[in-house]
Amino acid sequence: MPDVPWARRKKGGASMSKKNSSPAGLQALYARVCGLDLHKKLIVACVRILNAKDGTVQSTQRKFGTMTADVRELREWLTEQQVTHVAMESTGIYWQPVYNLLEGHFKLLVINAQHLKKVPGRKTDMKDAQWIAQLLQCGLLRSSFIPDRQQRELRDLTRQQTKLVQQRNAVDNRIQKVLESANIKLGSVASDVMGVSGRKMIEGLIAGQTDVAALAEMAQRRLRDKIPQLQRALEGDLTEHHRFLLRELLEQYDYFEKKIASISERLTTVMPQPFRAAVKEIDPIAGIAERGAQALLAETGIDMSRFPTHKHFTSWAGQCPGSHESAGKRRSGKTPAANRHIDAALTEIAHAAVHTKNSYFKAQYHRLAGRRGKKRAIGAVKHSLLVTVYYILRDHKPYKDLGVDYFDKLNPQQRIRYHVRQLQALGQEVELSPMAA
Repeated sequence: MPDVPWARRKKGGASMSKKNSSPAGLQALYARVCGLDLHKKLIVACVRILNAKDGTVQSTQRKFGTMTADVRELREWLTEQQVTHVAMESTGIYWQPVYNLLEGHFKLLVINAQHLKKVPGRKTDMKDAQWIAQLLQCGLLRSSFIPDRQQRELRDLTRQQTKLVQQRNAVDNRIQKVLESANIKLGSVASDVMGVSGRKMIEGLIAGQTDVAALAEMAQRRLRDKIPQLQRALEGDLTEHHRFLLRELLEQYDYFEKKIASISERLTTVMPQPFRAAVKEIDPIAGIAERGAQALLAETGIDMSRFPTHKHFTSWAGQCPGSHESAGKRRSGKTPAANRHIDAALTEIAHAAVHTKNSYFKAQYHRLAGRRGKKRAIGAVKHSLLVTVYYILRDHKPYKDLGVDYFDKLNPQQRIRYHVRQLQALGQEVELSPMAA
């Protein structure tokens, strides 16, 4: 499509019109469509209107700003043009305010930029808005899944909470570094330096307490069994400089704790009842706690009817092997790029699951880690967790763990042969006989 000179200028941006036909060999599916090319300060809109009588298409293009008043003007113009379908690229976060203001007025499609580039055409030789509108009219665009406003707000909250937790953990690490620089080995004895006991000891150090016996007596519960080790660990060279840094870091830590609690309270208030019920349904799964369940469901949603099978679900979430086959040969099984928020939530859940006693996921991890590596083993656990979530939300049946001995019971003869070979490799002669009932 050749460039068309600007016909006139008017309030809200420039406009141009041209009559042309649909691409050769392609049939227009929608009569009135619009493609949007979004930028930080500019929106380029191209409306294509199909003339049912002679099959020609009239193309009109205008520019708008990105302020709220400008987007409302865009909406009014599209309404005047009787547009039914609007498509836009998922450019950064620029599409979100436009989507919010157009939602409910038109059928909206948010297109993955990577998918748009794969559609063959002269995209580099024409305006992006024109190309998007042309592909939309011919039905060649596939929209990304955009949840409703309520779920989008839950996503914002859970993502903010996750970010705050990461920042709090970074402060926690910094506190331990300051202690280590003063040769105070509290982290070598206490598993959680910022737990109740560790926090009291750090506050005592900041206050100027130098009696290690008195500091060690602040230990509570099971940590009291390690009082002799604590006395040795708390003996160091703590200066006023270290106390100042610890005081500042504790204030930062408390700030993030307060903000995390505020987000949690907000989630409890605004989370709709179906989401609360879904959180309770998947909470019994090994490794999943309330915060992890909220973060995961805010990303995936709770409606599994969108996915025909668990394979579609795990593929959409980017938690399954890739598929690249040519001439009957498997080229690559690399996992495709995943939704980073789903991946982060699943990774945290998976690491907790493999440390849960007597859980199926622990057995699965150790079964794979030895021969496939820890990274692939965690990836397999993440996939299994997602499959479990899919079936619980789809069938609404309670979770039942398969148990840590699931694989042993699956094929007992194989396990027997394995252990016999291990004993024979050690030079032992093995004779087996079944135990009496």
